[in-house]
Amino acid sequence: MIIGIDIGGSTTKIVGFRDKILLEPLSVEANDPIASAAGALGKFLNDNDLSIKDIDLIRMTGAGASFIYRDILGIPVEKEEEFIALGHGGLYLSKLEKAVIVSMGTGTAIVKAHGNCISHIGGTGVGGGTILGLSKAMLNLSDFENIVNLAESGDLSLVDLSIGDITQGDIGNLPPTLTASNFGKMSDKANKSDLVRAILNMVFQTIGMMAVLAAKIEKDKDIVMTGNLVKVPQAQKTFHELSKLYKVKFHTPKYARYCTAIGAAISHKNL
Repeated sequence: MIIGIDIGGSTTKIVGFRDKILLEPLSVEANDPIASAAGALGKFLNDNDLSIKDIDLIRMTGAGASFIYRDILGIPVEKEEEFIALGHGGLYLSKLEKAVIVSMGTGTAIVKAHGNCISHIGGTGVGGGTILGLSKAMLNLSDFENIVNLAESGDLSLVDLSIGDITQGDIGNLPPTLTASNFGKMSDKANKSDLVRAILNMVFQTIGMMAVLAAKIEKDKDIVMTGNLVKVPQAQKTFHELSKLYKVKFHTPKYARYCTAIGAAISHKNL
């Protein structure tokens, strides 16, 4: 049995393949890379009624993997380059032959995956860390789930300047509701919900537009979104709007949060 582990900046994700069948993945908080990897493995074994002897190999990726120098609990460890794992995982989950794959975590990474030809396109420091940092600095909010829930009732028209605010005519094919300037219409009436909604909007518009531009450059129409932020409802709303505007298709497959861990596992020649 082959295990894939992705040790990220905030969470460690683990997946396992038994007879080429994916078992239910899980994640744990990643405070210390070594402890979180061992802890994730222990929980995975317990949840799936497995023992250490059932595991043949651990395939590891992510920034925290650089801190692992030896076997874990006597199980051999191999490392996979993170962008390669991201590309393989994105194509596996989406069942596409080629696509732009985006990993939304603390920051954001974008790769081109055309079969086994995988390359890093670029990325941005805008991501989950941006949401937490701005929410803490502006509103003294630090609980991510609370931030997302607050944003549900937020009103962007009290914070963001839209195309409709600056012109009565058409600007190309841009709808009047499209953002002209994030935080460009800051109202004294804006409350916490409005502000966190605007923070999320800015982050997901930035990530979404970078993904769209990457797809245009690579002449792809399919964009696979992965990482922890895929679970945020506002992300899906933003990507849906961008897909209509720029004629691309955003995919958010099942287990998208575990894409890189899955990619690390399936990159092994014997899986």
